[in-house]
Amino acid sequence: MKRPTVLALLILSFLPIARAPAQPPADCPDWTPLAVPASWEKGRGGILDAYDGVAWYRCFVRVPAAWRGETLYLELGQIDDLGAAFFNGVKVGESAAPEPASRFEVPMRSYPIAPEHVRFGQANLIAVRVQDEGGYGGILTHPARLCSRLGRIHLEGTWLFRTGDDPTWAAWPNDAPSAAGQADAFFQRAGQQFGQTVASEPLAGTELLEETGDLAFQMVAGADRFLLDKTAESIGRRQRHWRRDTTSPAAYAASVEPNRARLARIVGLRDERRAFDAPSLVATTRRDALVGRGAGYSIYAIRWPAFGGVSGEGLLLAPEREPLAEIVAIPDADTTPEAFVGLRPGVSPESQIPRRLAESGCRVVVPALIDRSLEKRGGVQLTNREYLYRSAYELGRHVIGYELQKILAVVDWFERERGQRERAIGLAGWGEGGLLALYGGALDERVGGVLSSGYVDARQDLWQEPMDRNVFGLLDEFGDAEIASLIVPRRLVVEAARGPEVTVPPGLGGAPGRIVSPEIGRVRKEVARAEAILGPLAKSHPVTLVESGAGAGPCGSREALAAFLASLAPGARLAEPGPTPTPLGEPADAARRARQVAELDRHNQELLAESPDVRTDFMNKLRFDSLEAFLKSAAWYRETFRDEVIGWFADPLAEPRPRTRKVYDQPLWSGYETVLDVWPGVFAYGVLLVPKGIPEGERRPVVVTQHGLEGRPEKTIRGKLGAYRNYGARLADEGFVVFAPQNPYVFGDRFRTLQRKANPLKKTLFSIIVPQHQQITDWLKTLPFVAGDRIAFYGISYGGKTAMRVPPLVQNYSAVICSADFNDWVWKNASSRSKYSYVGTIEYEIFEFDLGSTFNYAEMAALICPRPFMVERGHFDGVSSDEAVAYEFAKVRHLYQARLGIGDRCEIEWFVGPHAIHGVGTFEFLRRHLK
Repeated sequence: MKRPTVLALLILSFLPIARAPAQPPADCPDWTPLAVPASWEKGRGGILDAYDGVAWYRCFVRVPAAWRGETLYLELGQIDDLGAAFFNGVKVGESAAPEPASRFEVPMRSYPIAPEHVRFGQANLIAVRVQDEGGYGGILTHPARLCSRLGRIHLEGTWLFRTGDDPTWAAWPNDAPSAAGQADAFFQRAGQQFGQTVASEPLAGTELLEETGDLAFQMVAGADRFLLDKTAESIGRRQRHWRRDTTSPAAYAASVEPNRARLARIVGLRDERRAFDAPSLVATTRRDALVGRGAGYSIYAIRWPAFGGVSGEGLLLAPEREPLAEIVAIPDADTTPEAFVGLRPGVSPESQIPRRLAESGCRVVVPALIDRSLEKRGGVQLTNREYLYRSAYELGRHVIGYELQKILAVVDWFERERGQRERAIGLAGWGEGGLLALYGGALDERVGGVLSSGYVDARQDLWQEPMDRNVFGLLDEFGDAEIASLIVPRRLVVEAARGPEVTVPPGLGGAPGRIVSPEIGRVRKEVARAEAILGPLAKSHPVTLVESGAGAGPCGSREALAAFLASLAPGARLAEPGPTPTPLGEPADAARRARQVAELDRHNQELLAESPDVRTDFMNKLRFDSLEAFLKSAAWYRETFRDEVIGWFADPLAEPRPRTRKVYDQPLWSGYETVLDVWPGVFAYGVLLVPKGIPEGERRPVVVTQHGLEGRPEKTIRGKLGAYRNYGARLADEGFVVFAPQNPYVFGDRFRTLQRKANPLKKTLFSIIVPQHQQITDWLKTLPFVAGDRIAFYGISYGGKTAMRVPPLVQNYSAVICSADFNDWVWKNASSRSKYSYVGTIEYEIFEFDLGSTFNYAEMAALICPRPFMVERGHFDGVSSDEAVAYEFAKVRHLYQARLGIGDRCEIEWFVGPHAIHGVGTFEFLRRHLK
């Protein structure tokens, strides 16, 4: 397996990652005690400096006689890289292949063991062969347990370990006991005994949990199905956003203006465009601006101001006579303007749309788009489009919006140039250019006609397209048909043609994605849907569908270009194709591409610098005369946070139907796996720890302990090492009721694609998590031993992200601790300069639309206020710098202390340590505010 990146390890545990040169297997030639789960290397809890190769684990477990006849299941977490498991010498399961690059995508292993292979009432041998191909090796994560229908035996603890490879190690040693009576002596020689059984019994008042397998995996799969169902339903639900008046073209255009404005907002069309007299010619002392000549037109390299410090660049095809029409012809993102006009190879002559329109007498501008080439950014490889998208999205902008601004800046120029002349303006594009032509025509009524080729399609698979096409809330209100309907009563020509085929592969660090050529049946259906939306207007203002080669032919067919030209200049005739233009000099593609990326990157960083003032203006409705006035004024912000940032499903919560199963029996507390229904197919899952000996009638406070990225509830309960330091179990030891939920940010791309599916619906991953926590806390309040008004949230890392997003909307939480996450969140997500930034990491799901203008962590904390709030911060936590944490926390402290006079409810603990639970000041905080 590829060695983990520094940032990935920081997020997992912030333990040292330095590795010594590989050592020979002789490092551990004999059976040696080793903790499970953990790596066999010292960097993550092991005993070797470094080792890549094969090693074996063994442990011995006494299976109760009462389980006789039962099928057992050996459940193991992540094995890096390959694993094979044996029970009493019989192979019971193995990895089919090395785990994927995002190695957390696989569920836990659950290997069935037939009763005939089990020594009931006696000692049994479990052996695991592990092959590591690089990086950390071993049985790395929870769980490790042996289960049956009747109970389970935890296997976390000390196993025997040795390097090397010998298949006989799967079988019983030669001195194995031949009788049950010898088992105790054998266990004593072999190491830790495993055999303490926890009987499967439910918590009083609940059903017995009988589901088996990886409940976390099943939970993520249920959320996935739910989001796909909601995506399918979105088409029928869009009508609620529209108030179409089809009595006349003018009435219709006015009636859809609110929809036009919302589309502009979600694609980030917000910056004021710069006025300019005319584009500048791009020339140097060595290169002339005239870069080509064709039949009746000349081609110039040009640049024009767009917005801020951003310019558009491309080519101008200037006809020798008075222009017939003004056109922006937009290529696909991976097609250069030079190739699109025929100056460079890459586009067949029949598809050189700008050239064909210039030959027909039109003045044509061909903008350069941000391409999809992969570049090294931080620790990952990103397309240029995704790189710019990441910062822009966090700041309420979008690479789509940026390119529309450049195109519409040309439309501004065309508008000024034509003056009183009746010269129409048109947009034509293919692939990504087809998207921009469609959107541009929908957003700007000065555009008289649109040709969109190789793009229009059903958009229900938007989540599979490249990340730079992710538009927050798009499918909630718009598909291609709805966007097309915004162009009417102007003319739209849809060309069903072969589109670009693009694959952004997984494993590079960016979001995987693909673009496929639209299938003709889907194109026809989307056009028919647009006409159905238009109703009676479709008869007088139809959408023209042209099929090139039954939808698989080249773009720029004669029929499509003729229909487009006729929409702009009635009576105009498409000229016969002339020769391809003659190049004059070498265009500077690479320098132009670099300039375009750098300009947008700078613009993003300028927006980031301005964003604190934007948020201050946004929050100016808060009132501080009293706590009552503050809470009343915060209600609007809470609703905005819920609906516009997190995203809210209006579906009512299901009856929880609690199912539980005892999984821990410790001296001071018992633990129960718990499943609660949330919506059909969606459930909440976690582990409830109940202190023993609670007097009848006494109600105890609850602490919800939330794991981090790729975590499990067990991480907060078992194991003193690493980031968690078994803080859930320690709180239960103190007498708190503890609930450790399973949040869905687990299994790599499986959970990240939940975000991809949610975003187009105007939802996020937390649109699932918030209702899960609402159901959890509602149920906890019904338990006879729970003080329902004293439920605290304590989350670490991604659980700290949860701490900032869930309690503002789940009022059952009476106190909140954010551990190992609190910082200047917008800066962390949008900065392309900081080493702490997410812009150059694998977390492609992390970016949230327009937080820069609305809610940073201080503003989220204002939605938690006046409830007690605490931050736990290790000085060496790589999440952020101390300065950035203090900067953001100072605003929270100012709110609590200076504005509201409740400073005793707000605090931060700094400790010398890494990305981890400290559990000192936070425990005191919980004692003070919950007991």
